[in-house]
Order: sequence, then structure tokens, then C-alpha cells
Amino acid sequence: MNELIERLCSEAGITPEQAKKAIEAIVKFVKEKFPMLGGAVDNIFK
Repeated sequence: MNELIERLCSEAGITPEQAKKAIEAIVKFVKEKFPMLGGAVDNIFK
């Protein structure tokens, strides 16, 4: 997760807080649209 946050910060020019919120929004979206992937998504974004 930290690696993704760092990458978002450097590539998108956003703060770590913004990156974390973006990831949380993506995780929520994926889990809502594809509930069968919920466990896998949780494992990926620990």
C-alpha cells in the first residue's frame, strides 16, 4: 500500500493523504461493483 501511495504522489503530484483517499475510494468502488472480489481486494490493499 505504501508503495502505491508513493507512486501516486510522484506520478500524480498529490499528497499522501490525497493518495490514500483515492485508493480507499477505488477499493470501495471495486468491492461494490464486484463483491466476489472483496477478499482479494482487501488482501491487495492491506
